[in-house]
Amino acid sequence: MINATEHADARRSLRIDEHNPLHHLWNNNGTWWVHFTEHLPDFTKRRVRRSLGTRDQEEAVRRRDALLGRS
Repeated sequence: MINATEHADARRSLRIDEHNPLHHLWNNNGTWWVHFTEHLPDFTKRRVRRSLGTRDQEEAVRRRDALLGRS
């Protein structure tokens, strides 16, 4: 699948919004993307944006959940 973390020690900063099932997702010209922030061991952070490679919203939610360890 998608390997979003290139640093083994990175911590993901995830805000869970139970009222927004599309949190961390956005649709860019028909393709769904995920975005989140990683905090790195050297006290820096980076914004991660990855294409989920699908036009289907339900599939995008499944892929996001698998990527973020929420499945």
